Amino acid sequence: MKIYYHDVVRKSEEQERSVEAVFCASNEELVARSDCIVLATPFSGSRLVDADLLRHFKQGSRFVNIARGKLVDEDALIAALESGQIFAAGLDVHANEPHVHPKLTKMRNVMLTCHNGGGAVETKIGFERLAMENIERVLTGKEPLTAVNKHILKQ
Repeated sequence: MKIYYHDVVRKSEEQERSVEAVFCASNEELVARSDCIVLATPFSGSRLVDADLLRHFKQGSRFVNIARGKLVDEDALIAALESGQIFAAGLDVHANEPHVHPKLTKMRNVMLTCHNGGGAVETKIGFERLAMENIERVLTGKEPLTAVNKHILKQ
């Protein structure tokens, strides 16, 4: 599998090389080159996948949203699925949760699941353990195990 990605902060050459990832300068470039697009990003307060971006998707590609439902214009996604621009979609988040768009529930090329990956007991225990270990390390003058966006902070 070839990995293409777009992010606000480009990974280092070493990181890209380690997984043979190719940086795309824009979302339009990313979706035009990709056979399968996985949306995994925090909600920024606005839609990311709309009719304009969907027109740039590679013909017949697949789309998976594991981020937030409100990032996607579901009516535009449905139109892209009906036209064949998008071959299939997998959605575990929805724009109007807990309600699912009625058209999506009837489409044979759409897989709908509930967003529950973080809901497992083991996951919650792991998050709590990791948080406690990070707190303990910081309080004892050590580097945290999982500093989030540390590269953005000034040293």
